[in-house]
Amino acid sequence: MSQGGVHTGETQTDAAASVIDAPAPPLPALPPEPSVAPARRRPLALDLGLLAGVGVLLFAALGAAAATVYQDFYSPTAFVLRYVEDLAHGQTADALAIPGVAIDSSELEASGLPLHASDALLRPAALGALTDVHAISATDHDGETFVTIGYRAGGHRGTSVFAVERDGWIGIAPGWRFARSPLAVVDLTVRGSMQFSVNGFEVDKRQASDAASANPLAPVPLLVFSPGLYSVTVDTPIAESSGVAVLANSSMTSTPIDIQAEPTASFRKAVTTRVDDFLATCARQQVLQPTACPFGYVEENRVIGLPTWSIVAQPPVNLQPDGAGWRIQTTTAVAHIRVAVRSIFDGSVKHVDEDVPFLVTGTVTIQPDGSAAISVVSPDTD
Repeated sequence: MSQGGVHTGETQTDAAASVIDAPAPPLPALPPEPSVAPARRRPLALDLGLLAGVGVLLFAALGAAAATVYQDFYSPTAFVLRYVEDLAHGQTADALAIPGVAIDSSELEASGLPLHASDALLRPAALGALTDVHAISATDHDGETFVTIGYRAGGHRGTSVFAVERDGWIGIAPGWRFARSPLAVVDLTVRGSMQFSVNGFEVDKRQASDAASANPLAPVPLLVFSPGLYSVTVDTPIAESSGVAVLANSSMTSTPIDIQAEPTASFRKAVTTRVDDFLATCARQQVLQPTACPFGYVEENRVIGLPTWSIVAQPPVNLQPDGAGWRIQTTTAVAHIRVAVRSIFDGSVKHVDEDVPFLVTGTVTIQPDGSAAISVVSPDTD
C-alpha cells in the first residue's frame, strides 16, 4: 500500500508542477498607433504682421469715420450750412442764436451801416424761398475760414461767402462763430405810401423808423438775413407798385431801394369825386367871387339879384407824386355864371350868361391813420 501511496503522491506533485510551469497564453495584439506628423508652428512674425494689418485697417476706418463726423457736424462748412438751412426752414430764432449772427449798433457803425436799423424783417413771415442749399468750397486765410455756399433764392441761383473763425471747443471738437455777421441792411425809400410789404409781410414806415415819422421820405434801414431774396411792393387802397426784388447775398452791406408808388384806380376815382364835390359846393355860393374857390367873375357894374353858378366842364384829375403824398396836376375846368347887372353909367341892364374857364390844382396828404386829406385850390393861390 505504501508504494501505491507514494506513487499517488508523486503523481499529484508532478501534475501541480506541470500546471505551475505551463506558459501563460499570449495577450491579444494591440492595433498599431496611427502615425501623426509633427505640427509645424506658424512664424511669430507672420502673426504679428497680420495683427498689425488689422490694426492699420481699423485705425484707418476710425479715422475716416472721425473725418466724416467732423465734416458733417463740426467743420466750418457744417457750421455755415446749419445757419443757411435754418433760413431755408424759416427758423429765424435759431439762426439768430448762432454765434456771430446777432449784431449791435457798434458793429453797424464800424461797418458804416445805419446805427438804428430796424429788425422788423428778421422773422419767418418776411423770408423768401431758399432752396438747394449746398457747400461749394472752404479756404483758410489769416486765421479765418471762408466758406462759399450755393443756393436758389426764389427762381435765382446765387452764392455767398461767409467768414468763420474759431470759438473755443465743444467737447473735443472745435467751436466756430461768424467773424462778420451774415446780416445785411436794405435802405428802403417808398414814395407815395407809408405802408409797404416785404415778401408779403406788411410794414409801416413810422413803426420801423423814427426818422420816417418826422420825414416820410427818409430812407428806412432794415436788417435782413443774408442770403435772402426780398421783394418789396406797395398794395394799399391808396397806392400800388410793381415788386422790386433785391438779393441780399453779402454780409454787412447796404443795398438801397427806391420805390415810387402809383395811385390806385379807386383812389383816383375818390379824388375825382372829392374835386367834383368841392366845385359843386363852390357853385352853390351866389356871389361873384365864391369864397376859397378857384373861379369867380369880375363885374364893375351893379349886380341885380343873385348870381348863379354851375360847373359845365369838370376837370380831368391826374395825380402826380409829391414827396410822401400826391399833387393834383394843374387842369382846366369850366364854370358858367348867370347874373343881371345895371350899368353905373347909363342905368342900362344886361344879362350876363357866360362860361368862365378856370384852373384847378391841389394836394393830397396821407394822414397817420391812412386816410387822405384832399385840398383843391387855384394855381394862383397854391
